[in-house]
Amino acid sequence: MSLIAFASPKGGVGKTTVAAHVAALLARRGHKVIALDLDPQNALRLHLGVSLREERCFLSRLGTRPAWREALVETESGVRILPYGPADPLRALELSQLLTNEPQHLAEAVREMLAMPDVIVVLDTPPGPNAALAALMPRLDLMVILLLADAGSAAIIPQVASNRVLGRGTLGARAADRAVLVLNQVDEHEPLSDAVFDMARNAMGSRMIGAICRDPALAEALADKRMLLDGEPGAGEDLELLADAIAKGLKLGRPGSGPSGGQGGGFSALSEWGSQ
Repeated sequence: MSLIAFASPKGGVGKTTVAAHVAALLARRGHKVIALDLDPQNALRLHLGVSLREERCFLSRLGTRPAWREALVETESGVRILPYGPADPLRALELSQLLTNEPQHLAEAVREMLAMPDVIVVLDTPPGPNAALAALMPRLDLMVILLLADAGSAAIIPQVASNRVLGRGTLGARAADRAVLVLNQVDEHEPLSDAVFDMARNAMGSRMIGAICRDPALAEALADKRMLLDGEPGAGEDLELLADAIAKGLKLGRPGSGPSGGQGGGFSALSEWGSQ
């Protein structure tokens, strides 16, 4: 079992799109994948083709102690998703307070998911530090930090490289031990984008595990309610390579080919990329 979080210091970086694709690509390999949406935008379900009429949800109802198995929604990609659910600012604030004071409400549910044989749980988290991610930090096997190849991200990359972006103290250090970087919307024909890519690669070294090109085909696919899952040239190929890198780093062998990876929160994925 493995717990993978997709996170970012800021919004609008394509985090949910990438999380959905990686979850679906891992499911295509035959893995049992549960996608857990922790973001109040509740958008992960849309990327995975869940109908707007679907009312099952999980996190927004956490205060009522919902049965997570009953909230699972099957998708055509093979991923089972726990949608966030409806949320307004007041409810989101109340949920944040609940998770801050009683993180076990979420942590226990995820512990049960990870206790299932060969299950991979993929988290789509809200931008920036948040109570939901903090509640699950001790169990994380890998945190994939998404940034864009733009000027705003260039200012953040040094913080990611020095492990400051995920917070201070023990919590931040523990998160950084499992953190890798993916740069999204890279355009080699734009000097700024190319410079940010080189900066990220030099700063992160082997902890930069993926880069996804700016590809109109990806936006068109999303508008058409489909995903790029066949290694299509461009973003499709980049996303497939990212899924391969994650699977290799976490030792996720093909189902049925032997023991799979994930060490229940005690595995530092960075050792697999030669960073430790």
